[in-house]
Order: sequence, then structure tokens, then C-alpha cells
Amino acid sequence: MMQTNVITLENKAAGTLDLADEIFGLDPRADILHRMVQYQLAKRRAGTHKVKNVSEVAGSGAKPFRQKGTGRARQGQRRAHIRYGGATMHGPTPRSHAIGLNKKVRKLALKNALSARQKEGKLIVLDSTDLGDAKTRNLAGRFAELGWTSVLIIDGQAVNENFAQAARNLPRVDVLPQQGANVYDILRHETLVLTKAAVEGLEARLK
Repeated sequence: MMQTNVITLENKAAGTLDLADEIFGLDPRADILHRMVQYQLAKRRAGTHKVKNVSEVAGSGAKPFRQKGTGRARQGQRRAHIRYGGATMHGPTPRSHAIGLNKKVRKLALKNALSARQKEGKLIVLDSTDLGDAKTRNLAGRFAELGWTSVLIIDGQAVNENFAQAARNLPRVDVLPQQGANVYDILRHETLVLTKAAVEGLEARLK
């Protein structure tokens, strides 16, 4: 077990918390993180790109001219891909870009991402995200005092409503519930902030 300090949104000390070594104390592996980011980005691709093939292009199926005697290359129909307004050959069709990745590897990747932020000193544990009001200006001021510019905040099972509303319009700030924690979002923000509830939920999920 390793100990880390807990702070409040007012940047005041709020005790300490034990972090599990098997989740936050691993030696990060770049290959595992890379595979997981590829998996996430491939999965979110829409795959709706589409071209029209010969059966879908408007036009006659009649032979444009006779097979022999003209000196020209033979043609079977006006919708052929080499003719103006014809079909596209071997173009993209709707499909899934998702790639497979073992559940154990996905779990290990999340542990590696959490460990990487802890090792870099960019993992902060917050007492809670309770806010008296949903004022973006007030929250932005607190983030400025804390030095958070690019930050991912992970809360417990549900995100505090006032906090989520106040953070909604802040650039480079994302707020997720514990079950939404993922490798890509952790790596694309400079700072990772976990509430005590998030730490508890992640440890229960990943142990």
C-alpha cells in the first residue's frame, strides 16, 4: 500500500488515503497503453463511409456499342467504373472498425494508465466534488488556484450535479463517473483527479 494526500476543492489538506500497489503502483507499459488507445479509437469510428457500386449507380444497363468492329475497347454497360458517371470500384462500404482486445488486457491497461499518472505525480485525490452552487466562474477560479488546466475528474457512482454543470463549459476539463474511467481520457489530460469514492470504486472494480 502507498499513501497519498487528500485535498479539498479549496486546496486544503483533508487527510491521507491508502492506494493499492497492484492498481496504482505498477511499472507502466507503453505497449499495453498503445493497444488500448487503438482499441478505443477504432471502436468509436462510425464506419458509415459508402460509395455506389455498379448495381446502385443510375444509368442504363444496355451495351453502349457492339462488341467487335469499332476498334474501341469492349464495353458491357454505361455504368462501368471507367465511364463518366459510372460506379466506384472497390470503394468503402459500411463496416465496423472495432478490433478485439482481451478483457484482461483492457483491465491491465487501465491499471497501467492509473499507475502512470501516479508515477508522474499527476494523480490527485480529492475529498469530494460537493459544490454549493453550479457557478462556472467560481469553479474556474478554484481550478486556477490548484493549477489545473487540462484535467480529468473522476467521481463516484454518480457525478455531483452542481459540479458537473459548473465544469461543463470549462475547456480541457472533463468529468466522468467511476464506471466511465478509461485509458484514452486519462492519457489525453495532463492531470488526473480522483475523488475518494472514485478510488474506492476503481479498486473494487480492478482488484
